[in-house]
Amino acid sequence: MVDPARSIPGPLTRKGLVSRSTRGSGHVEVAKQGPTPPPLADTAAVVICAYTEERWSDLIAGYEALWRQTREPDEVVIVVDHNTALLSRARDVLERATVITNTGDRGLSGARNTGIAACRSDVVLFLDDDARPDEQWVERSCAPMQDSTVVGVSGWASADWDAPGRPSWFPEAFLWVVGCSYEGLPHQRAEVRNPIGCTMGFRRHALLAAQGFTSGIGRVGKHPVGCEETELSIRIRSQEAGSRIIHEPSAVVHHRVTAARRTLAYFVRRCFWEGYSKAVVASTVGTQDALESERVYATRTLPVAVLRGLTSLLRRGDTAAARQSAAVVLGLGTTAFGYAYGRARGLRPPPRGAVVTVGHSVG
Repeated sequence: MVDPARSIPGPLTRKGLVSRSTRGSGHVEVAKQGPTPPPLADTAAVVICAYTEERWSDLIAGYEALWRQTREPDEVVIVVDHNTALLSRARDVLERATVITNTGDRGLSGARNTGIAACRSDVVLFLDDDARPDEQWVERSCAPMQDSTVVGVSGWASADWDAPGRPSWFPEAFLWVVGCSYEGLPHQRAEVRNPIGCTMGFRRHALLAAQGFTSGIGRVGKHPVGCEETELSIRIRSQEAGSRIIHEPSAVVHHRVTAARRTLAYFVRRCFWEGYSKAVVASTVGTQDALESERVYATRTLPVAVLRGLTSLLRRGDTAAARQSAAVVLGLGTTAFGYAYGRARGLRPPPRGAVVTVGHSVG
């Protein structure tokens, strides 16, 4: 827990402490201060970003699970996104964590950047406020980092559906719609382009070098946009030849899926905004990198899913499988439409959100 009048420790760079930059300026300034203390070695921080009291029980469950880990995190930072009541409540209850307010732009990208700046550990892991990690999550998330070429890691997000459970029409290939691991992801350790946002981690020096997540990409409140981790991952990997992001399926979290996300309306809305978000990313990093994984997914995983459902219908009269096939077609078409709509609008790259904060009071 952080006292409101206490300054958080500054992020470390090779040149010095990163100072607070002007919001929206898109760069990080290096403060001319005293000698920089060395970074902590072989350490891991967990950052959880929260914005609503509606997820309070989920936040508590995830927080408590962090203290039952086979490897406890060296730091736990809770970033509250512009919610005074939640901030006060979290500071009162989550005593073993550093609880701070988002000092950046409203939304997930700004909150994560605030969390990065508050950490001192070598590795920064990100956990959603509605995700509960298995006991070995921290240990297994950090394991791939023993390889010096690995700059990021992605875990496995298992869907934890509210009653009455997953709808019969909901295809496994589209579990990304509800922020979970989906059909097409490898079930063994493998290199990937980008991680899943609710269970991921990066080396802190790589996050600082990339100036953090980009403002204008990522969820703001309940608005179902995304792809901020995709854009960041592409930039991080481009900074150093041979750097890799590793998918570690044994690093498991259970991601809650509420009743509101079980509906066809949410499915369609989320697919549209995913496509739109990809158009934003393409405007920043180019279509080749932005759509690299999606091409394989659309040409291999989805046709198999559709054919499987139709085969089940013909052989066994399985109408639920047929509805899943229809949902795959609907999801792909809606996502493509969202992408085309975004590109037609002539989207420009959003401003880079700098990792900021030091030498100022945390309110």
